[in-house]
Amino acid sequence: MRQKTAKFLMIFLVVFLLFFSANCAKNVSVNQVWIDNGKNLIKINVEIADDSDEIEKGLMFRGKLNEDAGMLFVFGDNAVRTFWMKNTLIPLDMIFIDGNFEIVEIRHAVPCWAEPCALYKSAKPAKYVLEVNENFAIRNRISLGDKIRIPAKTSD
Repeated sequence: MRQKTAKFLMIFLVVFLLFFSANCAKNVSVNQVWIDNGKNLIKINVEIADDSDEIEKGLMFRGKLNEDAGMLFVFGDNAVRTFWMKNTLIPLDMIFIDGNFEIVEIRHAVPCWAEPCALYKSAKPAKYVLEVNENFAIRNRISLGDKIRIPAKTSD
């Protein structure tokens, strides 16, 4: 009986996460940002998180993220930023960007399955945080001091 209950709960959880994941992406602005690593311009299609609900939800419950995609968190000021990975299903790179559009920190973050979750903090103040797939920064030779081009947010 326990195995049937466990199977049912697992199936329910998977269906719930898939449904929730599909609905999370709705009503989010999509834009593009470019990272200039000194040799190439790397284009990333980003969802913009710029209000408290979007920032709080972030990439939670997503089962995957396209290789050229990410989420750009936009804050009103430069400040030390702290993120965690609770309910985030995929490992990420967190790229912290200051108000001058310069990368000030890159953190590799792993999913958190139970609290307490690790905290990922910028070493310097940041106005933006770009979340992309794990090792994106390594694969694209992105490093501290590289510049980001962030166009104005477009309306849907």
